[in-house]
Amino acid sequence: MLKRYRQYLLLEKSLSPNTLEAYMDDALKLLGYMDDCGLDLADVSLDDLHGFAAAMGDLGIAPRSQARIISGAKSLFRFLLLDGYRQDDPSELLEAPKTGRHLPDVLTVDEIDRIISQIDLSSPEGQRNRAMIETMYSCGLRVSELCSLKMEDLFLEDGFIRVTGKGSKQRLVPISDRAVHEIGNWLQDRCHVDIKPESASYLFVSRRRGRHLTRVMVFDIVKKLSAKAGITKTVSPHTFRHSFATHLLEGGANLRAIQCMLGHEKISTTEIYTHIDRSRLREEITGHHPRNI
Repeated sequence: MLKRYRQYLLLEKSLSPNTLEAYMDDALKLLGYMDDCGLDLADVSLDDLHGFAAAMGDLGIAPRSQARIISGAKSLFRFLLLDGYRQDDPSELLEAPKTGRHLPDVLTVDEIDRIISQIDLSSPEGQRNRAMIETMYSCGLRVSELCSLKMEDLFLEDGFIRVTGKGSKQRLVPISDRAVHEIGNWLQDRCHVDIKPESASYLFVSRRRGRHLTRVMVFDIVKKLSAKAGITKTVSPHTFRHSFATHLLEGGANLRAIQCMLGHEKISTTEIYTHIDRSRLREEITGHHPRNI
């Protein structure tokens, strides 16, 4: 059953490898609980699932993690219904705990410039790292999207790149002139890198290994540069994506346009990743509301 479920997630849902493994892990957590309680998949009821949710709370699992696990459990029961293993879906009325909205730290433009200024262009990886961070910030990319960028995805003369996001969905994203310039400099250096055949099509590669960059490598690069720049905020690759969206919104960009560039299916997701401070919101109201003009 688990093998069929994995195939369903991979082929029918087109989940990314990381998301697929998370869903499989969620399924194993549920099956482990059921085994401890002597329950069978065919007999699980809504009350049993409420017990599963309560057990997660007793174990001290954070509400956000609980919500993700419950989402995985719901996915499993939808599959069992489609596969004919069950005639009903007991998880249909199962509610996830309220998680609230967590807004990660936002970097100012000055802080981003300080981080980039820490890159030593005389080092072998210097120009690559500069092009990488400029691209990540100017296009609002997820770290997985950055690592999967290929040469064929670059349309630099037209000012766009093609990004493959969640569910293998592709979108065209405008790229800044500065990022285009830095990528051009990196491409000159890239010609002298001994790249492994399986990584030949990737834009960002490791000089030492000759393979395309991984998420862990990018996290490590960003962490070290932020520390050198004296940034005390919690900085990760996602911080640049959130900063991109926030700076666009503060500059007056339309929320729908930001949604398209971030690759969000729902506008509510974009609203979580973007925010306007209260002082700016008040300025907008006092400056444009008919009762204040």
